[in-house]
Amino acid sequence: MKQIAAIILVALITATAAFSADVSKHLQDVSVTITTSGGSGSGVLFTRTNSNKDVITFIWTAGHVVADLRTTREVTTTNGGKKTLVEFQDVQMVKNVVEDGRIIGRLTLDAEVLKYSDADNGEDLALLKVRKKNYVNTTVTFYLPKEIPSLGTELYHVGSLRGSFGANSMTAGIYSQVGRVLDKKVYDQTTCTAFPGSSGGGVYLKDGRYIGMLVRGAGETFNLIVPVRRIQDWTVKHNLQWALDPKVAMPTDADLLKIPVE
Repeated sequence: MKQIAAIILVALITATAAFSADVSKHLQDVSVTITTSGGSGSGVLFTRTNSNKDVITFIWTAGHVVADLRTTREVTTTNGGKKTLVEFQDVQMVKNVVEDGRIIGRLTLDAEVLKYSDADNGEDLALLKVRKKNYVNTTVTFYLPKEIPSLGTELYHVGSLRGSFGANSMTAGIYSQVGRVLDKKVYDQTTCTAFPGSSGGGVYLKDGRYIGMLVRGAGETFNLIVPVRRIQDWTVKHNLQWALDPKVAMPTDADLLKIPVE
């Protein structure tokens, strides 16, 4: 009987280790570095297939990561009036290429800013679209149930700690508080270690589901995330639910072009 129990215990430990390795690899696969003229941050890949069967890759990141690429100009409308046109330069997405335990290169692709909300008066969120089609099939899975995970829940963060050199760094922590209110916005708190460059990176449950976006810190292990429930509210407001939930129909290419960037 003891021998059988020992075999079961070993099997459980082995299965847990394998599961953790699979989750770690998945989080590495969906995590990227975002670089701009003003610095760098982190992002998470979400893929959808369009009506032409092309795989389109989107990136979730923080609004303040891409804010320095924002420009405005005055244009004349058809009736002779004036309006302010908001535009963004392309963002560069950088992905490490790892082989045999060594980083052997980096893949850089351009991405356009599809939707933006600023950090001071908005939600500090940005949705990007990678210009290259059929880049990858891997995709993040968002935690969409209404229940908020309990305090003490184990969490992981993957981000570009200290910029490109620290790309795809993985740290661990717990859910340390929910519902922190700062500037009338709700954040959750985690002890996952983060540094400048982590902004826009995902925070995940141990099964790999995305629970929020790291955006603010007051020390390496006192960090605030935009919880996924707040991201959900923003997508509902702007008809972007398809960028979180694969069950929601994706817009056509023509409709994507019509999305106002702000």
